[in-house]
Amino acid sequence: MSDNGGVTSSDRPEALSPAGLRPRLPSPLQEAADARLARHGVRLLLKRDDLIHPELIGNKWRKLVPNLTAAAGRTLLTFGGAYSNHLRATAAAGRLLGLPTVGVVRGDELAGRPLNPSLARCAADGMRLHFAARPTYRRKSEPETLAALLRAAGAEDAYVVPEGGSNSLAVRGCRALGEELDTHADVVAVACGTGGTLAGLAAGLAPGCRALGIPVLRGGFLGGDVRALQREAFGGPRGDWSLDDRFHCGGYARTTPELDRFAADFEQRHGLAVERLYVAKMLYGLVALADEGAFPRGTTVAAVITGTPLA
Repeated sequence: MSDNGGVTSSDRPEALSPAGLRPRLPSPLQEAADARLARHGVRLLLKRDDLIHPELIGNKWRKLVPNLTAAAGRTLLTFGGAYSNHLRATAAAGRLLGLPTVGVVRGDELAGRPLNPSLARCAADGMRLHFAARPTYRRKSEPETLAALLRAAGAEDAYVVPEGGSNSLAVRGCRALGEELDTHADVVAVACGTGGTLAGLAAGLAPGCRALGIPVLRGGFLGGDVRALQREAFGGPRGDWSLDDRFHCGGYARTTPELDRFAADFEQRHGLAVERLYVAKMLYGLVALADEGAFPRGTTVAAVITGTPLA
């Protein structure tokens, strides 16, 4: 056993298989009777992807496991902001499977400062953090810039997972989310960062069901990214999906007092701890859309709970 309680490859080589993560699949689908939607004739279900695994939460498990398999024991290097759930999940996977991990963090001004709780969790799980200047970070997908980042991080031979974990492997992994929902819902809503979960979810849904993405970043660029991910993963568009980018609350990692009040109220109503940067924005958007009459009476909406608050 390793010092931190994880199993190393020398202890048990098969632990490097993602099967060692022991997921709970399919994730539960729970009714959430909410008067704010019910008065419009809308039924709300919660797809509890947050219960798949205690540390690789929700869509992070679905996206990471195919990449862990492809990495075949190599160091994993990936990217994220200072509050990235993806970095946390990758670090946790590395600890659980005995794999080295490197996180390239946006913003060299953060180097030398005390780590925030999210990055502190990554470091505690054994992830080496490398801080990159924002202009460099924006060009991270360019081959020369990526090679320079790998050298600077001392990880030239690493298996690279893109920001948010969204690549063709991850998209195909998220297709199972739609397949699990089968015909239980007319609309399936998910919060979106890089678009990979939405791209896979839409591909797995039954005919007649549509996916609704609620972006948590400003910019209006996500539609093109989702289409590109589906081309890469499936060779072309799949499923019925749309985006509503009105509920980002100012951008990534930003909230508003109104959103905080909404999330606290939802927690009281349903006994569910609501993660603020993704899940709260998606749930807030669903209530607003119901008030606008966006869902015909008799619609069943499934909200994918992709994460939990950082403890």
